[in-house]
Amino acid sequence: MKIALMDSGIGLLPAAAAVRRMRPDADLVISSDPDGMPWGPRTVEDLTGRALAVARAAAALEPDALIVGCNTATVHALPALRAALEPRIPVIGTVPAIKPAAVGGGKVAIWATPATTGSPYQRGLIHDFADGADVTEVPCPGLADAVEHDDAEGVRRAVAAAAALTPRDVRAVVLGCTHYELVDEQIRAALRRTELPPVVLHGSAGAVASQALRRIGAEADPEAAPTGTLTVLLSGRTGALPAAALGYPQGRFLGTAAAAR
Repeated sequence: MKIALMDSGIGLLPAAAAVRRMRPDADLVISSDPDGMPWGPRTVEDLTGRALAVARAAAALEPDALIVGCNTATVHALPALRAALEPRIPVIGTVPAIKPAAVGGGKVAIWATPATTGSPYQRGLIHDFADGADVTEVPCPGLADAVEHDDAEGVRRAVAAAAALTPRDVRAVVLGCTHYELVDEQIRAALRRTELPPVVLHGSAGAVASQALRRIGAEADPEAAPTGTLTVLLSGRTGALPAAALGYPQGRFLGTAAAAR
């Protein structure tokens, strides 16, 4: 079994680590675009072209499925990716976990990039899946970039700014960018209110990994033999995990697991 994941940078790490935990025997291909990142400021046409190039580089290694480990690419390029690769390779997009966060009502915040916050796409998800919850959209300028470059001070400032915009009595926070799952502990700490129950964070990595396995008719088997390999593609070139990736638990986990093969 081989699962590929794509993103402009290291935002794909949480989903890759989730796949590795569910299926230690799966071969992983992670395909990113250091030559063209960030994708967020690009036009839709330019972003789609970059995403297609990254996806085709991964597809050349004949994976059983491709996970689009990026909210921005899912929003803008998913139809083009599916048109290019399916049905030969199932393509699984990443959608913010708004529906599970909104179960039971209450106050919910969605942390996302400034481009996604307030967008018709996110507003549509809120309308379809928030189920009457009180939702606050929180823009997080600079957070994804700081995470991408393992800039601890930049992460601290961006998280603090977003926490200040989050209602004190919010009960759940949706991590609307895959990069944010890499710093979930910092986010959780910034949202801690001593007089209130802990805020529950909702990422998408686990759900996306599970969906990829379902699409290829496989089941999670965490006890499988840890034989899976790791291939890293950087703008189409075979390489190694970027140094910044190793600054996060998910990156270290993938690197350690690959080194043990």
